[in-house]
Amino acid sequence: MNSTDVLIDLFGRIVENGVAAVEGLDKDQLAHRPAPDTNSIAWLVWHTARVQDAQVAHLAGTEQVWFAQGWVDRFKLPIDPADHGYGHSSEQVGKVRASADLLAGYLRAAHEATIAYLRTLGDDDLDEVVDTNWDPPVTRGVRLVSIADDDAQHVGQAAYLRGLLLAR
Repeated sequence: MNSTDVLIDLFGRIVENGVAAVEGLDKDQLAHRPAPDTNSIAWLVWHTARVQDAQVAHLAGTEQVWFAQGWVDRFKLPIDPADHGYGHSSEQVGKVRASADLLAGYLRAAHEATIAYLRTLGDDDLDEVVDTNWDPPVTRGVRLVSIADDDAQHVGQAAYLRGLLLAR
């Protein structure tokens, strides 16, 4: 197993856990927030997909599937179409409402684009510096781990919220 195989396995777990978090829930359950200023399952899974999509597309030099595959039009969210959730206010979080099928579909589409990109990489590609705005500069491998870490935390939060919701 090489480095990209490890990343492919890691991103596979993210999509599996994200899909499991939304499966069988209706829009109201997905939009439920346990306290006024917390995130919903819908927002967490949408944000997971958006972050992965936007950042991997940037690394790959490709268009985000959000736009290229028309997910932005399917979601019809009342927020900036280019938004991916960083720094969202409580009000903006509340505007992210979607069905389980839509959320799972977009997460899977972002995942497929990620895997297609990862399959183009060799171990040496992971050492390439992609962002000099940090000290130390960020390599492609570090950026991919950062994306996966952020996504894993968010799908874990979504799974936790699902457990709270279904325990009521």
